Order: sequence, then structure tokens, then C-alpha cells
Amino acid sequence: MDLPFSEACERNKRPILERLIPAFAQSRQVLEIGSGTGQHAVHFAAAMAHLSWQPTERAQSLDALRQRVAAAALPNLHPPQALDVSQRPWSAGPADAIFTANTLHIMSWTQVEQFFQGAGQVLTSAQAVLIVYGPFRYRGDFTTASNAAFDLALKARDPVSGIRDFEAVNQLAEAEGFALAADHALPANNQLLHWRRRRAGAH
Repeated sequence: MDLPFSEACERNKRPILERLIPAFAQSRQVLEIGSGTGQHAVHFAAAMAHLSWQPTERAQSLDALRQRVAAAALPNLHPPQALDVSQRPWSAGPADAIFTANTLHIMSWTQVEQFFQGAGQVLTSAQAVLIVYGPFRYRGDFTTASNAAFDLALKARDPVSGIRDFEAVNQLAEAEGFALAADHALPANNQLLHWRRRRAGAH
């Protein structure tokens, strides 16, 4: 069967990778939340052979992801596992890094909270890295008119979804012991947020 294909993933995988290479330089085991079509997982695992890459997706969306991962046949890309951020404990792990792309705006706010709580439980090493890619608002404002229109479309489809406020998301990360290391503006009005496990005694 033809595998699902995301034009957005194809466009953004290269600029995301440019930021991931330095961010994951000291990482070894990456847990990807919401791997979707698997295009990111295949591209990133192929480019960063030092990483053990674990894709995950909700159980009902695993079949196509499994086929893409199997077709890639990369030694460091593992068979996808089912993972729902709202179910504890998370079934996947261990990991010293988490990556997720274009997921927070399709979750409910409760699920966003559960995502960060789960990340805090999985990422326990002193070198842990948490990377989130997607659109965000800043101080309640959209960065572009197209993002404002996208937010309306998201809410029309699912009223509990929507583009999240950076400040609220950063607060959730900080509550789990992460400190913001970088906020990169990427093409197509998206951000790549990079947190690191806060060092003991750091403020």
C-alpha cells in the first residue's frame, strides 16, 4: 500500500535536523512522541547514526508508521510502539531525549500537561533534552496572520485543540525541572523549543 505522505514533514525535516544535530550531540536514546507518517523518524535516524531512535504513535495510527520504519531498515530506528500521553506510566523508554513535532496544538490542554508530566518522568538523566517543534503564540499574540487562521481551523475541527502559548508551555516544562536552552524560529511560522534538564542548584 502507498504510505501516507506529509508535504509539511518533507519541507521542514531539513531545517529541524540542522537544529537537532547540536541539540542531540550528547544524547543516545531518543523517544519521539507522535511520529505520524514516520518521515521525520527515518530522516533523523539516518542522519544521526549515534542515536537510538524510538518512534511512537497512538495505537490506531501505528500501521502505516510500522510499514515506513520497516521499509527504511535502519539499524538505529526501532519498531514503533503505541503511546498515549494520557496513559501512565508511558510504555516506551528509557530515553535521555524526547522529540515531538506538530503535536501540542492537536492535543487538549490536559493532554499537553500530561505530555510534560510524562516527559519529566522519562527524562531523568542530568543531560536530558526535550525538543518541541510547532507553532506558538507569544504573550497571547500569534506570530503571523496565517497562524491565527490556522488556530481558527484547528478549533473548528476540535474545540479543545489550538496553538499554545509559549509562556504557558514553558511553565509546564520548568515545573518538571527543565530550563529553556533555545527558542529557534524556523520556516513556515514554526518554532523549535529546546529545554535541558536543570542542573541541581541552578536557578
